Amino acid sequence: MSEAIVMGLGGLVALILLIGIRMPIAYAMILVGGIGTVILNGPLLVLSQLKTLAYGQFSIYDLSVVPMFVLMGAIASKAGLSQALFRAANAWLGWLRGGTAMAAIAGCAGFGAVCGSSLATASTMGKVALPELRRYNYSGALATGTLAAGGVLGILIPPSVVLIIYAIIVEANIVTMFMAAFLPGILAVILFLLTIAVYVAVRPEAGPRGGAPDRREFTEATVGVIPVLVIFGLVIGGIYLGLFNPTPAAAVGVALVLAFGLVQRKLALPEMVDALKETASTTGMIYLILLGAEMLKIFMSRSGLPQEAATWIAGSGLAPMTIMILLLLALVALGCLMDSLSMILLVIPFFWPVLVEVNGGLYQMADGAGYGMSTEDLKIWFGILALIVVELGLITPPVGMNVFVISSLAKDTPMIETFKGVMPFFAAEILRVSILVAFPPVTLWLPRLLS
Repeated sequence: MSEAIVMGLGGLVALILLIGIRMPIAYAMILVGGIGTVILNGPLLVLSQLKTLAYGQFSIYDLSVVPMFVLMGAIASKAGLSQALFRAANAWLGWLRGGTAMAAIAGCAGFGAVCGSSLATASTMGKVALPELRRYNYSGALATGTLAAGGVLGILIPPSVVLIIYAIIVEANIVTMFMAAFLPGILAVILFLLTIAVYVAVRPEAGPRGGAPDRREFTEATVGVIPVLVIFGLVIGGIYLGLFNPTPAAAVGVALVLAFGLVQRKLALPEMVDALKETASTTGMIYLILLGAEMLKIFMSRSGLPQEAATWIAGSGLAPMTIMILLLLALVALGCLMDSLSMILLVIPFFWPVLVEVNGGLYQMADGAGYGMSTEDLKIWFGILALIVVELGLITPPVGMNVFVISSLAKDTPMIETFKGVMPFFAAEILRVSILVAFPPVTLWLPRLLS
């Protein structure tokens, strides 16, 4: 083992230790990447990087979509959009046994399509749906578990900031990634609704029927959600149909959400200022993490560690599909320790060379011969899988961030009950991952059709 690879391993251990002592991951990656590069190649290279790297990273046109979608989500959370979504979903589903929980899932999916953040989706929809779930005497486990699990829909249903970042990292087309995420996102919603139906069939007392709305309430709730559907249709439909690229689409989304909030009289100057501050803070954090990830990637690439790891794993004798499953399990475990964006930026430079190495034997034909998929299809397929399993960390004990968010809202429900309530949804997510692994066309069919 060369000295450079030993340095790379040492840097990886140092990074994990820094994250373990709660140093912000952006600073940890900058520190490890900078010091590692100094040791390997001297200080002049790092000084040269600092002169040009930030501009080179942040001036990428595709990245301009990030602050726009973040602003769109920030305005949406203050404009009453989540209330309109939940009210309409509850009008349609609330009369069923477990229907209010199903409405919460539908609301999370709708809000995630505008917000693009799992934690924000869980927090916002939790504030809206939790009082209704309590009013109909839902069990604490089902109520909080539903909202914690519903939050994970925020990252995959387009638009998704993390999906955009992944596409930039692996040089995939952002629109294609949005297309690929659509069917797996719908599959998640269906499986979650079925999970609730099975849960309340086994334990009817956990999810009583809600009251059926009268015709006036039903009509008002349905009409009230039409502007939200129009916003989603114009933004995502416009992207899918090629009417505009993601950045103009995000600008259109911001304008429409802003208009919705002003018409509903939910937005005043203080709310708009708060949304702008939140956008600036979130975007600054994302960009700093991007810079740190790039510095770390340069150090690791110069050490040769990712390439050596790919060669070693490919020559380990393990079946390619076994290697794929182990990578996904590693993502679930690491997703418990850090946020999804940091995870994607940290692990993709390590995992991608491995996937390219084993791609040729991922699937077996009847005669035992192995075959893979094109590099472009592999980028799309693995990207969707990676986002799903990383988000599983948000509901996985003992450090499920979505569970902590919901527990902070439902202080009367012990956290252990929330983890119990989230486990059926965890099982549904494992089923979804299994379907996507076994049948790649579920992910790839729509991009191929629309291309």
